[in-house]
Amino acid sequence: MRKLLNTLYVTSENSYLGLDGENVVVYDDKKEIGRVPLHNLEGIVSFGYRGTSPALMGACADKNISLCYLTPQGKFLARITGKIKGNVILREQQFLSCKDETIRLRIAKNCILGKVYNARWVLERAVRDHSMQIDAEAVKTASLQLKSFLDYIQNAKSIDQLRGYEGEAASIYFGVFDELILQQKKDFIFQGRNKRPPLDNVNAMLSFVYTLLTNQITSALETVGLDPYVGYMHTDRPGRASLSLDLIEELRAVMADRFVLSLINKKIVNGKDFTRKENGAVLMDTESRKKLLSEWQNKKKEMITHPYLKEKMEWGMVPYVQAMLLARFLRGDLDGYPVFLWK
Repeated sequence: MRKLLNTLYVTSENSYLGLDGENVVVYDDKKEIGRVPLHNLEGIVSFGYRGTSPALMGACADKNISLCYLTPQGKFLARITGKIKGNVILREQQFLSCKDETIRLRIAKNCILGKVYNARWVLERAVRDHSMQIDAEAVKTASLQLKSFLDYIQNAKSIDQLRGYEGEAASIYFGVFDELILQQKKDFIFQGRNKRPPLDNVNAMLSFVYTLLTNQITSALETVGLDPYVGYMHTDRPGRASLSLDLIEELRAVMADRFVLSLINKKIVNGKDFTRKENGAVLMDTESRKKLLSEWQNKKKEMITHPYLKEKMEWGMVPYVQAMLLARFLRGDLDGYPVFLWK
């Protein structure tokens, strides 16, 4: 187990979580291995199958502490929270806006514009900083192609057309993603995005970090009173946090992809941190997940200047700010949703 900021991460596959007074207690094979006061926590993330006591679930719900369950490999299973706090009028406006094709397309466009814009600048920075180590011409060509897609996206006439542009742009971006891996090329080969299951070390980390970021965005949406399961770009489906998946698009490249690249290029992870199963799936082991989680928390504490608010803040606050800005747009306080544009 590891407490990072206000979140408790329980990474052992065999851990069971119980309640003792006002403390969450972590057991491994009936032996207590740690305890943390509940009043210090905003969330608990468990990477295991043993479960949680009903008493702890009730205490967490009462104190509005989220309980998130992932498989040992980082796949999202379930998330339990108390009552969603927020303005019922805001949620009514959210539901109405999702049925309005004009507003729906407008918000979805912004999310995908942010995704492509930020992906392009990840490539541009690679050319600027590492032109002697990469195929700069190929990366620059991909960047220019992504720039042209910004116009296509802006002029999309439907959600389906927008999805088509998004898919093509993602293919261009990931087509040169391997160039951004500067170290440990033998152990970290990227030949395209794959998932369910990930088939290489890079995709295993990308899927894991996307899950962490999605959970963070879900918490942010609930914090401002929005329903994370009612989206614009992503269709509604039982158990699917569609709005979280909408908002992650603009943050994938700058928060998740750059983070994974830094772990590889700084040699914080290595090829020994992964296991390949008989079905070809590649999984991170327990120690590599611990290292990644520790680095992820450090990443969230790094300071940036928000491109819209022009205020300094931690990276970890960005999802909460974007959720707040979306809520303000739906309330009518803003003329449009200010997507996060990084450069």
